[in-house]
Amino acid sequence: MGEPRKLFDFLTPEVIRNPIKYMLMNITKVLPGLLLWLFATHVSAQEDTLNLNFDEVESSLHYENGTIELEAGNAKLHVPEGFRYLDSDQARYVLEELWGNPPDSSVLGLLVPENRGVLESNSWVFNISYEEMGYVKDDDADDIDYDDLLQDGQKEMTEANTDRIKQGYPPIRFIGWASTPYYDKDKKVLHWAKEFKFGDDSLNTLNYNLRVLGRKGVFILNAISSMEELPEVKSNISKVLGSIEFKPGSQYADFDPKLDEVAAWTIGGLVAGKVLAKVGFFALILKFWKLIALGAAGAGAFIWKMYTGKKNEG
Repeated sequence: MGEPRKLFDFLTPEVIRNPIKYMLMNITKVLPGLLLWLFATHVSAQEDTLNLNFDEVESSLHYENGTIELEAGNAKLHVPEGFRYLDSDQARYVLEELWGNPPDSSVLGLLVPENRGVLESNSWVFNISYEEMGYVKDDDADDIDYDDLLQDGQKEMTEANTDRIKQGYPPIRFIGWASTPYYDKDKKVLHWAKEFKFGDDSLNTLNYNLRVLGRKGVFILNAISSMEELPEVKSNISKVLGSIEFKPGSQYADFDPKLDEVAAWTIGGLVAGKVLAKVGFFALILKFWKLIALGAAGAGAFIWKMYTGKKNEG
């Protein structure tokens, strides 16, 4: 029982009568502990505020399950097991307002894993859109040189960065294939994965691309995540591949060469990303990471003010 008593040996009658005087005379002993306590208190308050904001955002979203009638493509979405669906308006709110993505009116919705919120550090989603480009012939599927496509894609991405920078967005670097392109001729489904680096972000971004071919166009499903989630995304591909169902009359087998328009794109063109030239197809997670960093940044500014007595300008 002697140890606790030692902790308060400094509380002599003189100290109790004049605590301010004691602190001033022993500032070098008291200041480190005081600053540490204030720092911990401030960081805890910042974390509580951020957690509250994250919880409020998450609770404001209206997730759906079951079968969803899609706004385009004459198709329906069967929300796969382990996922939830956000409609177009909410999807754009997440992509544009929360994640800092450029505006994109083509977004139909998001598939969000049930065990993740959109503001968690390891969150990822499938972005759904539809491109009515016509009937995509798959004659070239067996003859594509994906190494050549990779080099072309990297060059085009570099050229596209000029417009991105003008719009106020950081440049994108196309690192390479995260999963080699594969086309399933029976199911008329194409999928591949690309690895990107956004600006100076320390975490590379994964775009796992799925294309479901129909009579008059293609459904585009992009998994947006960091590279760390690649194994989890891959493990869910089979479930997501079967989630889009074209209705009778709009299926790939319903193509009528006398009535229907043939797309300018082939399988190789889809993989090359020609139809993804719009900046809106690439979701930035940079704003999200900055939001997470607010707690630490705020705490740092707080301590700086205490040491210098200055306020941040602007």
